[in-house]
Amino acid sequence: MRVFLYVALLGAVYAHAADPVRFTSGPSRVSLVELYTSEGCSSCPPADQWLGALRGDHGLWKEFVPVEFHVNYWDSLGWTDRLSNRQFTAREYAYAAAWGSQNVYTPCFVRNGAEWRPSWGASDPNGRPEGELSVELKGSDCTAEFRTGAPQSQGNYMVHIALLGGGISSRVTAGENRGSTLEHEFVVLGLAEKKLALDGSGLALVARTSLPSPSVPDSKRLALAAWVTRRDDLTPLQATGGWLQ
Repeated sequence: MRVFLYVALLGAVYAHAADPVRFTSGPSRVSLVELYTSEGCSSCPPADQWLGALRGDHGLWKEFVPVEFHVNYWDSLGWTDRLSNRQFTAREYAYAAAWGSQNVYTPCFVRNGAEWRPSWGASDPNGRPEGELSVELKGSDCTAEFRTGAPQSQGNYMVHIALLGGGISSRVTAGENRGSTLEHEFVVLGLAEKKLALDGSGLALVARTSLPSPSVPDSKRLALAAWVTRRDDLTPLQATGGWLQ
């Protein structure tokens, strides 16, 4: 049954994307809001709920793109989070190193590459946008294009493509959240990264990759999130995304 649901989920994504679907940031800065969380952490559910409530915010996809990364360093403490991934843990550690810290924690919010709290508001510490990002999805094929309006050299930028799941429910039977049913939105189910390369004009940077496969089969909603960084830097420069189903 699990295999059947997994195949059905993939089929729904690819069928929906049989005709090209395009997401674009526009010229204004779109913020990337990241949450590092775990089902094994008792202080994480309120943060998960806050992020999930952004589904009804008018700024979704236009002003900000939310993503929820589940880390795995809580998995040995009574409850294994099926949404966790060591790649996401490594990503949080890389942020901590960039901030001059050796410690990681949950829940941890990051906005445009900086530690952040929702109560701090939406002020952007990283200034104006550096370009416009668009992503076209056809079937499982993603084409990302980043236009900065100025000539660029090869290899300066990376694009990151995440498949997001929503309406995910977990009944926790052990650990700090034992007895709770946890609901999740904007969960990163797969992440692909690709170096952007110059097109013929010298003004646009392009990358082609495949939409990541979902790590769990029971998402009620699917979305795509994309963002651009400089090579070897975690700070997002521009972001875009939207619903797939």
